[in-house]
Amino acid sequence: MRKVVYWVHTSVDGFIAGPNGEFDWPAMGPELSAYSDTLHERADTFLYGRVVWELMASYWPTADQISDHPHNLSFAKVWRRMPKVVFSTTLTELSWNARVATDVEQEVRALKAQPGKDMVLTGGARLAGALAEHDLIDEYQIVVHPVVLGGGKQVFPFAERFDLWLADTRTFDGRSVLLSYHR
Repeated sequence: MRKVVYWVHTSVDGFIAGPNGEFDWPAMGPELSAYSDTLHERADTFLYGRVVWELMASYWPTADQISDHPHNLSFAKVWRRMPKVVFSTTLTELSWNARVATDVEQEVRALKAQPGKDMVLTGGARLAGALAEHDLIDEYQIVVHPVVLGGGKQVFPFAERFDLWLADTRTFDGRSVLLSYHR
């Protein structure tokens, strides 16, 4: 069965965005970028909530034309070709190989039952919360960056407690740490 991997960047104090929505702090060094590439190779679908979709769609379609950062050059191509499912009740039409879905549980259960590679949910704490509520996230891959934001959007705004099992840890570029958990 296909897995859902929650791939998220967080600050040391547990925020995925700063007090004003800032997301200018994750450092994608060579080692973290290479790991990101291997994660995306095992996937064939990206999952997004509306807010993260709008951020991604505003940057990644042309990121390799406006930046020479190696991560941007590599990921922009992956992002454009990868099928995407965007969960939203307000969006109707999408571009960039994306489609809208509204029923999180039904859609993800159907996707998991289909043949294919894994699915990556990037960021999106609200969508992650909805998936966690229905026990639909198989792996939590949390990259902790060496920054304290002092507030913002929490990485886990979930209402109910649940246990995770540590599967792996890695350090990247002498800066970031991956905490990989299974449910």
